[in-house]
Amino acid sequence: MTYTAPQRSTTSLLLRWLVVVLMVYLLLVAVAMIGSGFKWASGGAEGARQLFAFASNPVMGLVVGAFTTALIQSSSTVTSVIVGLVAGGLPVATAIPMIMGANLGTTVTNTLVSMGHIGKKKEFRRAFSAATVHDFFNLMAVTIFLPLEMLTGYMDQLSAWLTTFMVGGDAMSIKGLDFIKPLTQPLVTVFKSLYETLPGIWGGIALALTGLTLIFLSIIILGKVLKVLMVGRAKQILHRAIGHGPITGITSGLLMTVAVQSSSTSTSLIVPLAGNGLFKLKEIYPFTLGANIGTCVTALLAATAVEGAGASLALQIALVHLIFNTSAVILIYGIPPLRRIPMITARRFAQIASRHKWIVFVYVVGLFFVLPAALIAITA
Repeated sequence: MTYTAPQRSTTSLLLRWLVVVLMVYLLLVAVAMIGSGFKWASGGAEGARQLFAFASNPVMGLVVGAFTTALIQSSSTVTSVIVGLVAGGLPVATAIPMIMGANLGTTVTNTLVSMGHIGKKKEFRRAFSAATVHDFFNLMAVTIFLPLEMLTGYMDQLSAWLTTFMVGGDAMSIKGLDFIKPLTQPLVTVFKSLYETLPGIWGGIALALTGLTLIFLSIIILGKVLKVLMVGRAKQILHRAIGHGPITGITSGLLMTVAVQSSSTSTSLIVPLAGNGLFKLKEIYPFTLGANIGTCVTALLAATAVEGAGASLALQIALVHLIFNTSAVILIYGIPPLRRIPMITARRFAQIASRHKWIVFVYVVGLFFVLPAALIAITA
């Protein structure tokens, strides 16, 4: 009789952690489904190549990069396509704004994840600010570095110089390092097969909407279970990895993104923790910056798989991505007055959005889809 309570407690604890693992898996599947659905509806990498034809100037390059990434829901795919285009003859100077745009477009995923908390005002305010701090940092980075690049060409020149030291060696494929896709793909394929009978783009739209529904479901359940579990030892371990100063936060974001090969995935996993009050905005902020740097590995690995005359140019544009994100972290986060701007903006915007929920939908649809599509249409 004396062992009944401890045994029940241990079993209950294990079951809760099992639920957490299942909900994290469901969240990963949901993010993959949204990406797969948008790729299906938009034509995937081929659709991305067609959209890039509208990049007639640096501003349009930025817009097209952001819009394409928001549609495909994968900056990794977009940057890999850009690497391939540069290897095929696209000028590096033309591709640089596209790379910057891909950074903007990738932030839409964690913003969608934050909407899983929309039913609870305080939780939503915390989650939405944690998601949009990534948006505002990337917007600020583009505002500073796009004009700087247009005036000086420093990223083009620095990447070209670095490339001279790095060209050579055997090609390697990114597929061997991507272990998330094999885990999520079977379930995504099951749902995809269910919607294959739908005409045209509707199968892709249905798959993306199913993913969005699963995000809401997984976030709600995950939030309830984490509130119970994240006490004592478990909370201390997480705080030691993420909440123990900016250096550990940036390093954690970088390593997690390299591991899962997706900044969208790593930032989407951290947003629910912010929503449930386990981490403050100032702790989440460095993590997202690390994710920005970590996602550059995808383009670098894609570049190493290119052989022949375009290999050095492919590596150069991949290095531009790394230089851009590293420079933005050093400049913006390194200067306290600049560092505070994304946090203050995200916090105030989240306060407004928590009171007027319709603003969230206008923000996501307007900024990431309607405005870029309108600019592309005008250019066309």
